[in-house]
Amino acid sequence: MKKMRIVFGTSASILLIATSILAAELDDKLPAPPDGKAWKLIWHDEFDGTKLDETKWEIAEGRRRDGFWSRKAISLDGKGNLVISALKDGDKFLDGCVRTRGKYERAFGYFVARVKFQKEQGHWTAFWMYTPSVGKIGNGGRDGTEIDIMEKPSLDDEMNHALHWDGYGKEHQSKAHKFKVPGIMEGYHDFALWWTPEEYVFYVDGKETWRTDAGGVCQVPVYIKLSDEIGKWAGDITKAKLPDHFLVDYVRVYDLVEK
Repeated sequence: MKKMRIVFGTSASILLIATSILAAELDDKLPAPPDGKAWKLIWHDEFDGTKLDETKWEIAEGRRRDGFWSRKAISLDGKGNLVISALKDGDKFLDGCVRTRGKYERAFGYFVARVKFQKEQGHWTAFWMYTPSVGKIGNGGRDGTEIDIMEKPSLDDEMNHALHWDGYGKEHQSKAHKFKVPGIMEGYHDFALWWTPEEYVFYVDGKETWRTDAGGVCQVPVYIKLSDEIGKWAGDITKAKLPDHFLVDYVRVYDLVEK
């Protein structure tokens, strides 16, 4: 499904109509809401234009795994996509991460991103959510969970969802689900999470792929992350033809409201 481009005028009515059109675009892929409820689009970025909206996103920088997160790896292509690249800069491998830390954080809702994957080994695409309280020990994941809506380290049909809680040391706990989606490496695909106080439900292209309450469901707000990760989980980056990249068509967040 091609994303509809929206031109915002000065009229409040035009803005309202455009937002309604945008919300309707995913209606056929949103899960059926409970009786008496409806989905409402409450936050989004369509990545239009040529410059990342830094009122919504922070660009992370610094050492990360076997590379460095760098502003050089983050761009918009002018065609409605966020581009996160893996590239070599001198003797360093660079990639990138954008996150909504301190700008947009929430608990519960339906979170979805439309992504086209990388083509080369040695780095992987991730759409995930995080809070520093993941490091707290003793209340399971309820006081903070890393929620990996999607990770794609391989270049085949295999996908990965995962949850991590109780820090990353000896108390670390996790639960993951691996599965296959034929043709997932071709074109754009939607990856989503319906997060309620009782459970996480994961989706690919509108189809449920995993349902779990592992760790005790996180009850605190988290922020959204889109990142490229360089590491051996995805193969040998020195054998990749760089630059390589993945594309993000949009990120959208919906909430349930009364009809």
